[in-house]
Amino acid sequence: MPLDPFFRERLRTHRRYLAKKAWTDLTARFRPAAPATTASASAKKTVPLTPRERHRRAALSWDRMELRNAGIPGPDMETTDVTVPVDGHPEVRIRLYRPATAPTSAPACLVIGGGAFRIGGIDYPTADASCRRRADRSGVVLVTVGYSLAPEQRYPTQIEQVHAAWVWLHTHAQELGIDPDRIGLNGASAGGCLAASLTLLNRDRGTPQATLQILEVPVTDLTGRWIDLRATYALGVPAFIALRELRSVASTYLGDRSRAREQYASPMRAASHAGLPPAVVLTAEYDPLRRDGATYAAKLRDAGVDASATRYLGVTHDTPLYVGALPAARRWEEDVVAALRRI
Repeated sequence: MPLDPFFRERLRTHRRYLAKKAWTDLTARFRPAAPATTASASAKKTVPLTPRERHRRAALSWDRMELRNAGIPGPDMETTDVTVPVDGHPEVRIRLYRPATAPTSAPACLVIGGGAFRIGGIDYPTADASCRRRADRSGVVLVTVGYSLAPEQRYPTQIEQVHAAWVWLHTHAQELGIDPDRIGLNGASAGGCLAASLTLLNRDRGTPQATLQILEVPVTDLTGRWIDLRATYALGVPAFIALRELRSVASTYLGDRSRAREQYASPMRAASHAGLPPAVVLTAEYDPLRRDGATYAAKLRDAGVDASATRYLGVTHDTPLYVGALPAARRWEEDVVAALRRI
């Protein structure tokens, strides 16, 4: 199906960004280091932002703009922030969204957002608005996890933080007004990788398993084995740029890219997928990760797990952001809300 007209201008902007990033990274190897400067004693001392800090600020600004221009703000509801300790790793912040319609012993879902492991978080405007809308429409308490970003913290920190949040949620379920037997998982993109890995960790460690896992445009194999370059070709993005971006994501998150073969880094590569929870997998036609999601659903089915995979035609990886402007995004959210009601 042709690319939805909504994405055409965004695609031109994205191609320019990828080309500029590739050129900047290439020329940085040959650029001499800037000489150090010393400010006068009377001058106000300032510390320049690092490229990573500038990138994250720009990403947050872009996210705020996208919510304003093409999103839908979330309704007011009760929220609670909690900091959870993580053995051997930095503590993790979680946020609970409790809709007014939630019963005393409500179902809940742990939500793990995306951002290539390098950007994003529970304070991003689109992430907050999405949790509010989905909690309000489903009646499910959503609990989002603010895991640490790479490269400051690398694998397996993030999966241990998510697991600690999961265990904490079950331990405190009754006092939170949550039914401990009805807790699901929702992960998007990099968060989909973490969600799928968490189901493996729960099975292997004997911790409570999710009622349902909802995986949106997940990356499930960081070796790049299932990247679908036909999607990038259709978007006019050169294959080498797409592959280079994936390698950059994997290197930033893992440090040592050979660790991508480990099952908790790449859940697709687990020796067995038996005993995992039912799965709802959503993918996009113009997303190089579309095979990651579809093939993972097939692996689950082969292991006897109830799994479905749906591909949305004519749309891209970030479709769920645009519920205010794109009919396909609204349908996507309706399907996620329907899945949440199954928990």
